Amino acid sequence: MKVIAVNGSPRKNWNTGTLLQKALDGAASQGAETEIFHLYELNYKGCISCFSCKTKNGQSYGRCTVKDDLTPILKEVEKVDAIILGAPIYFGTVSGEMKSFMERLMFPYTTYTDPPGTLFSRKILTGFIYTMNIQEEMVKERGYDRYFTANGMTLERIFGSSEALCSYDTCQFEDYSKYVAPRFDPLKKEKRRAEVFPKDCENAFALGARLVKKLA
Repeated sequence: MKVIAVNGSPRKNWNTGTLLQKALDGAASQGAETEIFHLYELNYKGCISCFSCKTKNGQSYGRCTVKDDLTPILKEVEKVDAIILGAPIYFGTVSGEMKSFMERLMFPYTTYTDPPGTLFSRKILTGFIYTMNIQEEMVKERGYDRYFTANGMTLERIFGSSEALCSYDTCQFEDYSKYVAPRFDPLKKEKRRAEVFPKDCENAFALGARLVKKLA
């Protein structure tokens, strides 16, 4: 049994990367093999609209034909039992690298039928970890909740199942005095990272463990 995580944050060991690793630790605690991929270490682009994955009788039907650093990960997805995506929220959506990855991951499996279907050959479990600088009460106000729901619905349609974990009001800097960011209270940020972020880590660990238990 294998669970992989895909980190869409440019910082490997900060909020998103930490939570993804905790999720993998949870999966490993239940006996799963785990691996994490860091998108910002790779050279690739998003979907180029070549439509090779939609061409009748085409050699790449249902698969992305582009060959780059994403190719091994996309092949790995075909074999794993669960995949956990993670990304910070930038201007109301996931990071550009994660968005490009999602295009390459999900579009080839999506059928132009009514309703849309999937070409993925089996069901696997998926999770999504979102980290963001805004407070939880602002999520609905800014429409983030609809975006998270839409991502979850697409993952569920293609792969069979999905759940999400959100980490709110995250700490962006280790030392706020070095940056021009007067809207934030460094003491409040430090307090939240000390008191709340560890709970987010516990929830991420539980998410990973829960996915493996469902598979078992």
